[in-house]
Amino acid sequence: MLYFAYGSNLHHFQMKRRCKDSVFLKKINLKDFKLTFRSKYRAADIEPKKNSIVPGGLFEISKSDEKKLDFYEDFPILYKKHYFYYYGKKVMTYTMVKKSPFKFPTERYLNIVKRGYKDCKLDKKFLTKALQF
Repeated sequence: MLYFAYGSNLHHFQMKRRCKDSVFLKKINLKDFKLTFRSKYRAADIEPKKNSIVPGGLFEISKSDEKKLDFYEDFPILYKKHYFYYYGKKVMTYTMVKKSPFKFPTERYLNIVKRGYKDCKLDKKFLTKALQF
């Protein structure tokens, strides 16, 4: 299955540790969504917003990887699944169930996200914009 990663799951080493069968395919943009950080965990989330994009990584994952991600993402309590199509192929990602206000991420978490942006060769201007509240 195809999985759209953003936030800490962009970090290739961390993603491989969480999902041993995962394979990074390429960087892609999710249109009409924006990146934010929220909840008591100060974790990344995406929410609909016209004319915005969230850069991310497209990964191929196995069914067992999906179950591990479900556990890690506290599905369906903290995150729910969102599906979209990319060139006719169904892609899964996670969005937070409760849309709490923006909370700046911890330095440790933010460093993991920054490393993921580097791993996937993403433009950090979108991350910088998400952090300006």
